[in-house]
Amino acid sequence: MATYLYRLGRLAFRGRRFVVLIWLGLLAAGIAGAVTLSGPTANGFSIPGTESQRAADLLNERFPQAGADAATARIVFQAPAGQKLTATPQVQQTLDRIATAPQVARVLDPFTAKAISPDGRTGYAQVTYDVPAADVTPEAKDAVDAAIEPARASGLTVEYGGDALQPQDGQQLTEVIGIGVAAVVLLITFGSLIAAGLPLLSAIIGVGIGATAISALSGFIDIGSGTPILALMIGLAVSIDYALFIMSRYRHELSTGLEPEEAAGRAVGTAGSAVVFAGLTVVIALAGLFVVDIPFLTQMGLAAAFTVVIAVAIALTLLPALLGFAGHRVGEGRPHLTSRLRRRGTASGPAAQEQPARGRVTLGRRWAGFVTRRPLAVLLVAVVGLGVLAIPATDLRLGLPDDSTAAPDSTQRKAYDLLSDGFGPGFNGPLMVVVDAGSAPDPQAAATGTATAIRALPDVTMVSPPRFNPAGNTALLTVIPKSGPSTTQTNDLVKAIRAMPVSGGAEVAVTGATAISIDISDKLGSALAPYLALIVGLAYLLLMLVFRSVLVPLKATLGFLLTVAATFGAVVAVFQWGWLAGLFGVTGQTGPVISMLPVFLIGVVFGLAMDYQIFLVTRMREEHVHGAEPRTAVVDGFAHSSRVVTAAAVIMTAVFSGFILSGQALIREMGFGLALAVAIDAFVVRMTVVPAVMALLGRRAWYLPRWLDRLLPNVDVEGDSLRRPPTPDPRQPELVSR
Repeated sequence: MATYLYRLGRLAFRGRRFVVLIWLGLLAAGIAGAVTLSGPTANGFSIPGTESQRAADLLNERFPQAGADAATARIVFQAPAGQKLTATPQVQQTLDRIATAPQVARVLDPFTAKAISPDGRTGYAQVTYDVPAADVTPEAKDAVDAAIEPARASGLTVEYGGDALQPQDGQQLTEVIGIGVAAVVLLITFGSLIAAGLPLLSAIIGVGIGATAISALSGFIDIGSGTPILALMIGLAVSIDYALFIMSRYRHELSTGLEPEEAAGRAVGTAGSAVVFAGLTVVIALAGLFVVDIPFLTQMGLAAAFTVVIAVAIALTLLPALLGFAGHRVGEGRPHLTSRLRRRGTASGPAAQEQPARGRVTLGRRWAGFVTRRPLAVLLVAVVGLGVLAIPATDLRLGLPDDSTAAPDSTQRKAYDLLSDGFGPGFNGPLMVVVDAGSAPDPQAAATGTATAIRALPDVTMVSPPRFNPAGNTALLTVIPKSGPSTTQTNDLVKAIRAMPVSGGAEVAVTGATAISIDISDKLGSALAPYLALIVGLAYLLLMLVFRSVLVPLKATLGFLLTVAATFGAVVAVFQWGWLAGLFGVTGQTGPVISMLPVFLIGVVFGLAMDYQIFLVTRMREEHVHGAEPRTAVVDGFAHSSRVVTAAAVIMTAVFSGFILSGQALIREMGFGLALAVAIDAFVVRMTVVPAVMALLGRRAWYLPRWLDRLLPNVDVEGDSLRRPPTPDPRQPELVSR
C-alpha cells in the first residue's frame, strides 16, 4: 500500500493545479446543490417494528381522526395568585387566533374539555395540527407567539409546549470555536503560518463538500436535524487530524534533505497509510450502525462515515497538492537547510534519517522513559483511576429529551412545570392505549373492560372513556400516569399495560411519545452487545493486519473499553445526576441519558481511539522492525509521534467541546462525551497505558503465529519499500519546486 500511496502523493504534488481545481469544483457543486435542492430536516424519532410504532400505524389506518402522527401543542394558562381561571375575552381571543393559525386542525377549549386544574387556577388548550411535527412551518409557530400576547398583556401567565412548537436551533457557530483552537495548536506545533494553515484549509474544503452534499440530499430523503451537525462535528475533527499527521511527516522528510516532491510522496506513503487504516476503522464503526436496525441512527452513521471518507481523500490528494505550492516554506528551519544536510551526507540511509529525532530530548521522550521504567505502577494507577470514573455508568438510564430538560427560562420548560404543578407530572406524558376490537364479539365491552383493568394498575391518575373510530372496531384510551414521562414508574406502567391479559378478545397496544421513547431506549439497549461485537471483531482483524500482532490489537480493544466505561460514567454524573452540570451548560432539569447516545458514542469513540492507536504504535513498530530493542522502540516511536498526537487530541477535543453549546440535547451530550472520550483515550490510554503495556510485553507484543503471518497480506504501513533511495523515472523530467 505504501508504494501506491507514495505514487499518489507525488502525482498530486506534480498535478497540483488540476487536483485543487477538482476539489474546488466539487465544493462549488455541493454549495449549488445545497442552495437549490436542500429540504427541511426532521426532529421526530421512530423505530419500525416496535409495538408503539405498530399501534401508531394501526391508528393511522383505522382511526386517522385520532392524529397519531400529527403534531400537537399545549397552551397553558394560569391566573394570578388567589384568582381562578375564567373564560375571559382575552383567553377566548387567544384560542380563536390559534384555531385560525396555519396548519392547525383543531383546538380543544380548556373550559369545554374540562381541562382545568383542581384549584381552578390553571388550564390548558390542546392544539392538534394537520401535519407531523417535522413539517410545522416557522410561520405556524410565529402565529402562536402572536396569538398569546393579548392574554399575557391581561396579566395571565401563558406558556406553551409540545412537539409542534419546539424551537429551532440558532446558528451558534460552535464549529468556529474548534477551528480557532485548532489554528492556535497548529501554529504552536509547526511554528509556521503556512504549515498551520494548510491542514485547516484542506479540512474546511473537505467538511464543506461533505456538509453541502448532505444538505442537498435532504431535498430527496428525510434527514434528521442532528445528522448534518454530527457529520460536521466528526468530519471537521478527523479532517484536521489526518492532515496534521501527513504534514508532520512531510516536514520530517524535508528535514532529512529530500526534495519537496519526494518528501510529499514519502509522507503520503507512510503517514498516509496510517491515515487510510485509521479512517477505515472510523468508517467501519460508523457504518456498522446499520446492525442496530434503527433508521435514523443508521442515517447518522452513514452521513458521518461519508465525511470521514472525504477527509481521507482530501488528506491523500489535496494536501500534497497544496504542499506542491508551498514547497520548502512549511519545512523546519530555513529553506537552505536541506542543501546543507545533503552536503553532510545525512540524507543517506535510514539510520541517518532517524538520528535527529533520536538525539533530541523532548517532553515526549522523557514521559515515555518514565512510563517504561515503571510500567506496572503507571498501568495500575491509570486503570484504577478510569475504573473510579466509570462507577456512575452502573446507574445509566436511557430516554428521549422532552420539555422537562429544556432551559429553565424557556416557554417549553415553564409550560411543563405549570402542568406538573396544576395536574401532576403524568399530564406531560400521556399514554395512548389502542384497543383493537375487530375480532371481539362485543367491542364496546372489550374497550370498557380494558379501561377498567388499567384504572386498577398502580401509578394511574386517570383513564379516559373509550373513543371509537367510525367503523367501531378500534378504540382509543388516554391514560395519565401519576409520574413524569421519563421516570421508571411510567416505564413500569407501560410494561404492565402491555402485559395485561386480553380483555374480551381484543388486542391492546400502547403508543404515544412516552411509549415511543421507552421502545427506542429498549431497542438501543439490546443492540449494544451485537454492535460492539461487530465493530470490535472487524477492527481487531484490521489492526492485526496493520500491526501483524495478536496482542497489540487486543490491547487496543481493551483500552477502548476503558475509555468508553469512563466516558459513560462522566456522562451519567453530569447529565443524569447533575454533578457540575452548570459548568457544562446543562441548564435544564437532569434526566436520563439520550437513548441513542451510548451506541453512537461507542461507534465514534472506537474509530477515533483506533486513530491514535495506529498513529502512535505504527512508529513503535517501525522502530522495532528496523532493529531497535523493545523498550527503545517504544521510547523512540513515542518520541516521534507524541507531539503530533497531542496536538491532534487537543484539536479534536476543542472541536467536540464547541458543540457542548448546542441547543440540541443530543448534540450537547455528544459533544461532551466525545470531547472527554478523546482526552481520556489520547492522554490516559494511548499515551500512558499503551507504552506501559508495550514495555511489559516486550518482544511478545509483536507475536504472530507463522501460519497466520503467511496468510495475512503485507500492507507495508511502515513504508519499508520506500526506505530505499528513490529511483528516478526516466519518463519524467526533473521538476523544480516552486
